[in-house]
This record gives sequence, structure tokens and C-alpha cells, in this order.
Amino acid sequence: MRILVTGGVRSGKSSHAEGLLEAAAPVRYVAPGPSYDDADWAARIAAHRLRRPPAWETVETHDLAAALATDRPVLVDCLGTWLTAVVDEAGAWDAPSGEVLALVEAQVAAAVDALGRDVVLVTNEVGLGVVPEHRSGRLFRDLLGTVNQRFAAVCDEVHLVVAGRVLRL
Repeated sequence: MRILVTGGVRSGKSSHAEGLLEAAAPVRYVAPGPSYDDADWAARIAAHRLRRPPAWETVETHDLAAALATDRPVLVDCLGTWLTAVVDEAGAWDAPSGEVLALVEAQVAAAVDALGRDVVLVTNEVGLGVVPEHRSGRLFRDLLGTVNQRFAAVCDEVHLVVAGRVLRL
């Protein structure tokens, strides 16, 4: 089954997603986000690593399509950090919106083509807040909305997590 888990920051998305694959072993856990030289970011990553069962394989890469190419169940956490890494690697935050969208669409198409049957994708729901003041914030919000729609379209279920509660859409 393909499931997209979405919700706000610290809503319980990751814990819920991990619980969906608890019984599956071994699981490939894909951490596709950027690396920052930041103590808070490092602590967040460490907490995620500690929660994972020892039998799970961790793959830290921005090449989502390659990481999805496996016969194992896969958990991707998360599409928002992956999107950041894609735009960062291309140095595209200041590029025209259409160019950035084309770049992201190509990456999404490759990842969608690589999706297996047992996949749980975690993403952030950023479209419910205020309009960001800065262009990069607006660009990220708009791109992630598009990314979320593309993946949701090929998933069997979408779960919205709010305050630790799950609503199956």
C-alpha cells in the first residue's frame, strides 16, 4: 500500500508513519533532507535515528528515485526536506518560478516512477498558514503543495495528522 502522511510541524506525522511499518522488516528508511551545521537540526536527526528499529536500513540521500528502487517497504521522511535539498543543490532559490517548477516536476516524475507497492511518504502541510513574507518561503509553499498533490495522486491513502490524531482522507 502507498500512503502519504501529511500534517503540520510536530503533529506526530513521523511517529504515525513509523507505526504503519512497525511490523514490516526490514524497512528502508529514506532521509532525503539537507545537512546543516546546526545543533538543533543535529538533535532532531539524532532523535529520529534513535526511534528507528535496528533492523531498518537508513539511506540518507537526495536521490529519491534511486532510494525508492528496492523491493523492501520504504519510509520517506520527508518530502519537504527533500524539496529543500533539490532546490538547494540546483542553487535555484532565486531562479524564475517556472524554471524551479520544471526542475521539481522532473524530480517528482522520476520518484513517482520508482515508487514500489509498500511505501509511506511523510510530508508537511504548509498551505494552511499565512502567506510568507519572503519569496523563498512563498516558492517553497507553492512547490510543496504541487509535490504533495503529485504524490497523493498515486497513493492509495492520505493521512492528515493534527495534534497526534490521524484523519484518513
